[in-house]
Amino acid sequence: MIFTEREKEVIGLMRFGYTNAQIAKKINRSVDMVKFHVTQILKKTNARNRVNAIFILTREGYFDDCVNPIFSDQNENL
Repeated sequence: MIFTEREKEVIGLMRFGYTNAQIAKKINRSVDMVKFHVTQILKKTNARNRVNAIFILTREGYFDDCVNPIFSDQNENL
């Protein structure tokens, strides 16, 4: 699956449970624009909803090279 840079950014925020409004604020775009990107992501992944899209992307290994902030080195001593 090929995603635009903006779609990748939206996917990253969706992965951590951000709402459309939260994503819009974070990337400085309108909620309608975020909804457009989410719709494109759902189409490209053939997903029913955003949770299903993240599940599909996880299953396909999309996040394999991503750093999870929960498990980053800075939290090693927690």
